[in-house]
Amino acid sequence: MALTLYVDTARWRAHQQSVVDQFPGIVPVCKGNGYGFGHERLADEATRLRADMLAVGTTYEAARIKDYFGGDLLVLTPYRLGEEPVPLPDRAIRSVSSVEGVRGLVGARVVIEVMSSMRRHGVAEDDLVKLHTAIDDVRLEGFAIHLPLDRADGSDAVEEVFSWMERLRAARLPLHTMFVSHLSATELATLQQQFPQTRFRARIGTLMWLGDHDATEYRGAVLDVTRIAKGERYGYRQEKSAADGHLVVVAGGTSHGVGLEAPKALHGLMPRAKGVARAGLATVNRNLSPFVWAGKQRWFAEPPHMQVSILYLPSDVAPPAVGDELVAHLRHTTTQFDRVVDRQSAWGLPVRATGPQSA
Repeated sequence: MALTLYVDTARWRAHQQSVVDQFPGIVPVCKGNGYGFGHERLADEATRLRADMLAVGTTYEAARIKDYFGGDLLVLTPYRLGEEPVPLPDRAIRSVSSVEGVRGLVGARVVIEVMSSMRRHGVAEDDLVKLHTAIDDVRLEGFAIHLPLDRADGSDAVEEVFSWMERLRAARLPLHTMFVSHLSATELATLQQQFPQTRFRARIGTLMWLGDHDATEYRGAVLDVTRIAKGERYGYRQEKSAADGHLVVVAGGTSHGVGLEAPKALHGLMPRAKGVARAGLATVNRNLSPFVWAGKQRWFAEPPHMQVSILYLPSDVAPPAVGDELVAHLRHTTTQFDRVVDRQSAWGLPVRATGPQSA
């Protein structure tokens, strides 16, 4: 009995190919937990797509994935002076976001990140002149700019990249390659027209692996179903049941990422009102689970355990049977599944099942 990630493999791969077709020179991104699929799986998919480069989050991820992907490995986290050295092959490329960082990587292959409106990290315009001598001692693979997802001020992504390209050109720095993030295919094509001598390479993860939501589905297996009467106590904390109903034990707990949620940016009155309502319910131990039964997400009976969750079903809802599977609305980037099952298109019979994912 497991928390399972089901993949409509043909559909998932068709979406991948559509993204590759839209973004010539794409650099697939495989970081964190491999967007829910694991590093080994995504390395295999990138190889199948004939990608010559794969972007990873950290040097530690690069060290793990180097045995599964034979092309170049672009480490997205910028190099910092004094960081713990991690042995990597020559095909590893380090991102750098400061002049000092460039000078600390003599002989290495580097991509220099410039400071975008994200204000996260990057070389500032005033430091461009200092790069002239610094890049002589490294193998420069290009520059990079990481753009924000939302633009509340109405600013234009293409204009931001264009401005940086002009600054780099004015500083007489090489513009053979520019790595970009969070641009549409149309925006990328516009830039390519404006700078035909530069190769623009889009680093894409979420759109690549998670862009077709209907190609994947998490499901948790039902392990036990127990009738409970009003006033009876249950669970680790021995709460009293507020009414008659059933307790449903389902595979999927905190070790899988169930009950763990990244903060969300809320825009508009309705999302904020819902957020306030959820917070209010949580203060009286009412928390909505990600598991769905009979067309509705069901409430946790108590906070999820390490490997299972206990749900409460009211008496007017027929409970599932042991062995049934409940669909779970889980965030891929925070979920660890027990197994993955590749299925034929349209959710046919399983064609492949594997055990725990590789980190």
